[in-house]
Amino acid sequence: MTRAPDTPTAPLPDLSGLRRRLAAGETVRALAEQVITRRRRLAGAGIWITEVPDAALHQRAAELDAVPADARGPLHGTPFAVKDNIDVAGLPTTAACPDFTYHPAHTAPAVQRLLDAGALLVGKTNLDQFATGLSGTRTPYGTPANAFDPAYICGGSSSGSALALAHGVVSFSLGTDTAGSGRVPAALGNLVGLKPSRGLISNRGVLPACRSLDCVSVFALTCADAATVLSHIAGFDAADPFARADWPAPARAGATFRFGLPRPDQLDFDGDTAAAAAFARAAADLEACGGTAVTVDYAPFREAARLLYDGPWLTERRLAIGDFLDHRPDAVLPVVREIVATADRFTAADAFAAEYRLRALRRALEPLWQQIDCLLTPTLPTAYLRAAVLADPVALNTRLGHYTNHMNLLDLCAVAVPAGFLPSGLPFGVTLQGPAGHDHALLVLADRLHRARNLTVGAAGLTLADTAPLIADPPAQTLDLAVCGGHMQGLPLNHELTARGAWLIERTRTAPGYRLYALAGFDPPRPGLVRDTSGGAIEIEVWRLPLTAVGAFLAAVPAPLAIGTVERADGRPVKGFLCESHALAGARDITPFGGWRAWLAAR
Repeated sequence: MTRAPDTPTAPLPDLSGLRRRLAAGETVRALAEQVITRRRRLAGAGIWITEVPDAALHQRAAELDAVPADARGPLHGTPFAVKDNIDVAGLPTTAACPDFTYHPAHTAPAVQRLLDAGALLVGKTNLDQFATGLSGTRTPYGTPANAFDPAYICGGSSSGSALALAHGVVSFSLGTDTAGSGRVPAALGNLVGLKPSRGLISNRGVLPACRSLDCVSVFALTCADAATVLSHIAGFDAADPFARADWPAPARAGATFRFGLPRPDQLDFDGDTAAAAAFARAAADLEACGGTAVTVDYAPFREAARLLYDGPWLTERRLAIGDFLDHRPDAVLPVVREIVATADRFTAADAFAAEYRLRALRRALEPLWQQIDCLLTPTLPTAYLRAAVLADPVALNTRLGHYTNHMNLLDLCAVAVPAGFLPSGLPFGVTLQGPAGHDHALLVLADRLHRARNLTVGAAGLTLADTAPLIADPPAQTLDLAVCGGHMQGLPLNHELTARGAWLIERTRTAPGYRLYALAGFDPPRPGLVRDTSGGAIEIEVWRLPLTAVGAFLAAVPAPLAIGTVERADGRPVKGFLCESHALAGARDITPFGGWRAWLAAR
């Protein structure tokens, strides 16, 4: 269970953790102090362009604390950050270009909805200038670094929004996403990055990169948090000409599903064999979550992606900042100026030809979405060193968008989700994508995948098991089951739970008085947990299983294992795996290790 911080420098938890703290009596003022302390601790990290002043945070916190409990908004007291190409009245908008700065009179609807729900705005975050880039290195406001290894890029263009969350300064943040700006930084920060369907969230008050393609994006610690934030900021805005109201019936995420995988010869990791292996593991994890892999031709997606930066959509970037660029070219970073200026070579005929080709690609892909529920890809081929990107900024930036640039052109939605770590210590991420309107179904599937392998969220050591899962249709009746061996998260038998719709609700230990044995004759090895007053406290996980799936699960439990009642550390009973005593002959007593994971690590 998430606890209140032991020190003021502790990271902010997910939304469920915040709700528990506030329900236990913690004040928004205390949360604001925690934000201020962490902000100061991370000064110079290139996260912020404009911080909400401490005094203003204190005032807003006091106002929220004064709201009666029965009148508080659903996001009461939740600290969040906003990318600095999204308008907030009272704060400047710079788009990471100091001479471009303006002072908006109105707050973007997406931000205003969060404020109306009681959220606490912390500040405006750093970005690749004019949202042109995927590396996070194109800014005069201090180059942000990867939260796990500062030698590497953190991704962009929504770099500051991702870093504020990864470092635990906020509990969620907003970015924008035209070509991957809300997904690449998520992958490099061990975060969930939701690129919603275009037109689902109002784009008013957002300085456009490509106006017809842009969308506000969400960075969150979990898919459940992303879904919650989306529920507050989504909604038709008649004043936004790109808003859409004609959404199809929402897709449902079933216990079983089919997901597309690019052909092996179409997967590109830029020589990173560790990333290739991590993607193969993620695909296997998704199969263990109930998915069936279907090999697909990825060529149409790549062709669409090339239209974005090799085609006339670049002229939209020119339109967004054209007058400023013409009159103040010296105020724009050279690499950004070079990219935007290339738009001048395109003609109206080029624009129409590209639109015709894009429509043909969309039509050609329509049958695919009848065969699969989602497509799984890496989020990016590999992580690059900051020095390498600064030395070759255009080519490597293009490589970063290999799996992301097509998305808005093809009218897809997507969820970038963590999928473990590489031997380098950097996080690895994958993306689930599907047709517009399938946002929630993708989040549900992504949440299953997220919890299949990951133990932490962000870069500040928060535990994923302490966070709330996202359940598509929570079953009315469930059974809580304690597991102590191969069924634990990330271990070989965990899929027997996840495939039946189970989700992790607690990571704890037994009460003192249990012994754990490694039983002989099992492959993979199996533990045997027995009650013994001379024993100790053993590590367990508690999973919540739909009651309708319990019978099938129990039928697969092999002797000498059985389901009995296990006492948790706090004395609460729970059903769990126990072992018949006769099977202990020849077994190894591994109680001193304290749990199955520790014994496996020692082996």
